[in-house]
Amino acid sequence: MTRRAAPEASIPDTSGVEPTWTIAEVAEEFGVTHRTIRHYEELGLISPERRGLQRVYHRRDRTRLALILRGRRLGFPLEEIRTIVNMYDEPPGEQGQLSYLLGQIDDRRRDLEQRRRDIEDSLTELDDLERRCREDLRRLRS
Repeated sequence: MTRRAAPEASIPDTSGVEPTWTIAEVAEEFGVTHRTIRHYEELGLISPERRGLQRVYHRRDRTRLALILRGRRLGFPLEEIRTIVNMYDEPPGEQGQLSYLLGQIDDRRRDLEQRRRDIEDSLTELDDLERRCREDLRRLRS
């Protein structure tokens, strides 16, 4: 799916009013469903403004959504993503958030490296099994 640029206004806004986006615009921009966005809202990961029944997304919501989706792509569970994203607004703030995130990155990297070793071992074992099966089959055919 192709991602398009953020649906910012093409004419500079001099009114001082922050640009906003609808759920449809945010969903299209990030390549996710409305249901996914509503799920993240239910979990408290994002909190768009409500105008009647309409959800209105601000830059903060889009930034948080981008961080959530990046965390998901990297394999972080949603609870861990919540902790990381919420740390920005709570003491010790951005510095604490970044320090914590570095620790989580190290943990995730170790996990992925172990998985890679496991996959490489499995592939080696499959290669060996395939070789033995082919040898046995050749022997049986002769």
